[in-house]
Amino acid sequence: MTARAADRARYDRATAHLDAPLAIVDLNAFDANADDLVRRAAGKPVRVASKSVRCRALLERVLARDGFQGIMSFTLAESLWLARSGFEDILLAYPSADRAGFAELAADPKPAGAVTVMIDDPAHLDLIDASRDGGRQPIRVCLELDTSLKLLGGRIRVGARRSPLHSPAQLAELARAVARRPGFRLVGIMAYEGHVAGVGDAIAGRPLRSRAVRLMQAAARRELAERRAAVVRAVRAVAPDLEFVNGGGTGSVQHTAAEDAVTEIAAGSGLYVPRLFDNYTSFSGRPAALFAQPVVRRPGVGIVTVLGGGYPASGAAGPDRLPVPYLPEGLRYDPQEGPGEVQTPLLGSPADDLLIGDKVWFRHAKAGELCERFETLHLVEGDTVTATVPTYRGEGHTFL
Repeated sequence: MTARAADRARYDRATAHLDAPLAIVDLNAFDANADDLVRRAAGKPVRVASKSVRCRALLERVLARDGFQGIMSFTLAESLWLARSGFEDILLAYPSADRAGFAELAADPKPAGAVTVMIDDPAHLDLIDASRDGGRQPIRVCLELDTSLKLLGGRIRVGARRSPLHSPAQLAELARAVARRPGFRLVGIMAYEGHVAGVGDAIAGRPLRSRAVRLMQAAARRELAERRAAVVRAVRAVAPDLEFVNGGGTGSVQHTAAEDAVTEIAAGSGLYVPRLFDNYTSFSGRPAALFAQPVVRRPGVGIVTVLGGGYPASGAAGPDRLPVPYLPEGLRYDPQEGPGEVQTPLLGSPADDLLIGDKVWFRHAKAGELCERFETLHLVEGDTVTATVPTYRGEGHTFL
């Protein structure tokens, strides 16, 4: 029996009393992945990206482990909810235009002390001030550095289009704007090198493209390390009491941790290890989050149909944004239909061994987006469900 077949047997036994559709997290794999992130961070704390987890119970579990410290959130409403729930160190990774949220933040010392908001433009300060509605709490702010690699005088750009702040001078200028503005406190710098941390460099069947990605990433790491160090020096000259410099992501943990200027690493997808994180030479993890769909039809030889399963991930549309049938091994989509909203035909010889009501296990393309489809996660240890916990959706929250 292969390791994957053994996992399938365990998951089927653990959930035999449960009807699909359902989602699980294998806690042994989750904890092993957490240990690997800490190992790669080499002594620097890992801030957990909540977008990639979307389950309070699992956020609490990982933050209770040595090597993890703080949350990187994705909306202001989520940040306030987490602060009210008792989380004390929350970095909002994206700028917000949530005026009601800023009014709440400015009015209450508890979330104001726990939440740091992201800015990359003086207009963000203007919006926050206009939203205070009488609230006088100081707002903790973080500046975001654009990590993109610019070549040929900027005519070629590699990296996500995020912050407009690229040079040390630009960040220092905004740091001075914060320092001059009453009611704000500059506490951090963040830089997410998505073109390194979020792009696999070992693409199956694409050796030339994989080599090109590795060469690009090596150049990007060198350029960013030098520029990030200069940015930190420039900003510390304005705000010497910076609390943190955050960088990295699941795919770049060890590289980012090696930079002296960085004080903490961000990671989240590496806990669940969705399919987009299979193609890396720098690390390998264990798939921890899966969902199961029930077999509802057997249209013919080598074909079964499962209920639903059409859960595409965000990003540029393409086959890599689709979940993949994972267990039993050897199933594939019908290229004329793909994964459907209500039903999904699956092809392959393993289909002939599946009966009506059997479970087919899938891996999502991305990590936390799976939780937008399910209200609960069944936590599996060995071949037993030891707990069932709500996702954000299960607690009545869909923040985006």
